[in-house]
Amino acid sequence: MVQAVIFDWAGTTVDYGCFAPVAAFVAAFKNKGITITVEEARIPMGLPKRDHIAEICRMERVAGIWQEKYGRAPDEADIDSMYADFETMLLSTLKEYATPIPGAIEAVEQLRAQEIKIGSTTGYTSEMMDIIASEAEKQGYAPDVLVTPDMVAAGRPYPWMCYVNAMRLGVYPMHDIVKVGDTVSDMREAVNAGVWAVGVIKGSNELGMNEAEIEACPSDELAEKMQIVRKRFEAAGAHYVIESIHQLPDVVDVISERLKRKEYPIFGTQEGIAR
Repeated sequence: MVQAVIFDWAGTTVDYGCFAPVAAFVAAFKNKGITITVEEARIPMGLPKRDHIAEICRMERVAGIWQEKYGRAPDEADIDSMYADFETMLLSTLKEYATPIPGAIEAVEQLRAQEIKIGSTTGYTSEMMDIIASEAEKQGYAPDVLVTPDMVAAGRPYPWMCYVNAMRLGVYPMHDIVKVGDTVSDMREAVNAGVWAVGVIKGSNELGMNEAEIEACPSDELAEKMQIVRKRFEAAGAHYVIESIHQLPDVVDVISERLKRKEYPIFGTQEGIAR
């Protein structure tokens, strides 16, 4: 039986479409005279935010623009400077992005009715999560455990945050845990931790659309976009991919039945940790 579900935050349980960090990443690079696209800002989502900036710097197009402008590659001081800008901008706006995604609270209530414990991991720091968690709780969402990258040796895609969740929730073995997220990094984190990985498409960073954009999108175009996200999750190791968070309790029931038959997720390998 599934004993615990570990949720991601932005794009999974709050901040539909994961918009809070995107503008701050774009602005942080703009302050250095470098223009990045929204798509480039989204690609490393789920990583600790300083690592996220470093990954953008390694992108071929961005690295080329930086080299042309500065005559060198970005160094650690540049990354620190952009992260400081990013953090300042994000902290000033996070309150606006703590609204629970439709269906998230109801899904958690259904899981708790089955005595399933609720954990969480994130790419945000503790300081950032103090703001988001407080606001989300006022609106009805509060997991039993919250672990941030600065509480462990390294964030995603490493499994440490999932392990700390397991310890604090008192859950073992790891295959009795389901990890739910909206990014490739979430899926890799789950696989590396030896837990079930479930990707959510609507509301996700990978889809990158708000509710109004999804509603207005032609059905065939939306289906194509969603299929791309599905394949991306599956390539990263997702055991299940669901359209929306509403479907999670049904998937958890399926996993519980598989566990009764002694069917377990494949454990991660060192190769899975490589980025």
